[in-house]
Amino acid sequence: MTIENIGLFQAMNAKMNYLSQRQAVISQNVANADTPGYISQDLNKVDFSRMVQNIGESGRKMQVSLGTSDPAHMLPDNHAATPREIKNRTPFEVAPDGNAVVLEEQMVRASETQMDYNLMVNLYRNNVDMIRTSLGTRN
Repeated sequence: MTIENIGLFQAMNAKMNYLSQRQAVISQNVANADTPGYISQDLNKVDFSRMVQNIGESGRKMQVSLGTSDPAHMLPDNHAATPREIKNRTPFEVAPDGNAVVLEEQMVRASETQMDYNLMVNLYRNNVDMIRTSLGTRN
């Protein structure tokens, strides 16, 4: 058995691949900051509910949703009472030439992505170190 067969490491690899692809999209946005008519792009966030859709007793599908018992309850960001009410995010500002890339927003996204990637690398390293320690091969 190799380390790539362990579910935790597969999940961390998938997250790191997602983050590196997101960083490439962000750098493409920054490169096109002066291109007329260019609208900034971003990857969709991974939806945890899709991951657990097919898990359940005897093949039943499970649904994970936020329960609200009162109409006055506040919903989390990017959620609506029904999925049809979710609005698409519009750019903060658009230049006269139609360019919708805000460099400050892209830099924030880039730093968030870098922090998440560093977290995944540190978690990966710590888990490998724990395995090495348990096998008695740690230097």
